[in-house]
Amino acid sequence: MPRTRDVRPRHQQIAAELRDRIMRGDLAAGAQLPSTAELVAHYAAANATIQRALSTLKAEGFLDSRVGKGVYVRDRQPFVIDATAYIAPEPGRFRYRLVTVEEVVPHADVLEALELTAGATAIIRSRILVHDEQPVELSVSCYPVEIAAGTSLAKRAKIPGGAPRVLADLGFPQRSFVDRISARPPTVDEAETLELPEGTPVIRQLRTIYSDRQRPVEASVLIKGAHHYELLYRQEISPD
Repeated sequence: MPRTRDVRPRHQQIAAELRDRIMRGDLAAGAQLPSTAELVAHYAAANATIQRALSTLKAEGFLDSRVGKGVYVRDRQPFVIDATAYIAPEPGRFRYRLVTVEEVVPHADVLEALELTAGATAIIRSRILVHDEQPVELSVSCYPVEIAAGTSLAKRAKIPGGAPRVLADLGFPQRSFVDRISARPPTVDEAETLELPEGTPVIRQLRTIYSDRQRPVEASVLIKGAHHYELLYRQEISPD
């Protein structure tokens, strides 16, 4: 017997099972869902409960209704992104919208990542990643003041070639990084800015980038709606 019971409302439980089947490919893109009557019988649930479950998945972009035909799995794939790389801007698809550039005291985990003392300030660039006019990621990139002050990193403008080029020109080429990844419910600001459907969690990446001699030169917090993404990890396995 499990020690913890799932106490979520029944429509959320049903939505979770259907979502899992879609993400695993058991319900393929373009496939028609069973009728409402069949779902009612299968899940032993009321018609209204099934409709709420389907509405949840429609809001998340997993399902689409076709008038007079039924409910279908949308031809929508998650953003399968390499966890070792940022999403590069792509004309017509991905673009970054700059929100703020300021010198402030970052949160404690960023201070620790950049090896800064308590109360120290950093140059912080906040952006929103947009895909087909839909906000899909919040990013806050932080740079030590002694590196970034007076450079394009501290200016409220887009940076041709991006931060890696600026850091390299300053003598701090990016050599490695470490990601810390967690999932949690969104804050109010995150839910509203990313236009998240009710109940959707976010993926939080804290990425610390190091230059030569393991010097941290950038720490970024990336917030993604979990319903949009799959993170891809690769590692070469050396033969014995």
